Amino acid sequence: MPQSATPSFLDVSLRPNRSLTPTGFAWLMGTLGLISAVAGVWFVLKGAWPIMGFFGLDMALLYWAFKVSYRRGELTERIRIDDSAMTVQRMAPGRQDKHWSFHPSWVRVDMQRPDEHSAQLHLRQQGQDLEIGAFLPPKERSEVASQINDGLEKRRRALLD
Repeated sequence: MPQSATPSFLDVSLRPNRSLTPTGFAWLMGTLGLISAVAGVWFVLKGAWPIMGFFGLDMALLYWAFKVSYRRGELTERIRIDDSAMTVQRMAPGRQDKHWSFHPSWVRVDMQRPDEHSAQLHLRQQGQDLEIGAFLPPKERSEVASQINDGLEKRRRALLD
């Protein structure tokens, strides 16, 4: 995204945390594949050969689930506050980017019960309601809410000067 000439009071990008690295994923799949192969061979030797197919199916489903999780981990939400607008851009691979715009003087940051795991962070303005950071843990959602409020306050003070 090109840099604008107007000053930015906040510019943050939010991304889901994925703690399993690609190397860790390879080790995990290799280890589980080895265990499945050994167990499958044991069942084949005992005469229960159809079980081997279920081990293969389990491995394929596990691989697919991790790939879906990694794909969802590429989601990015960018929040920017400048003189004239507060914008939120949601970018997900394989989907069209979504954009929302709020007037910084009227937007309200709302996070009820921030200590609870189910707490949601919302931006609200005259009938507009947008949940952001749904993929973040509660503590990080609370920190993002504070950052947004600080950015809005910096903008307000800059306009008064």
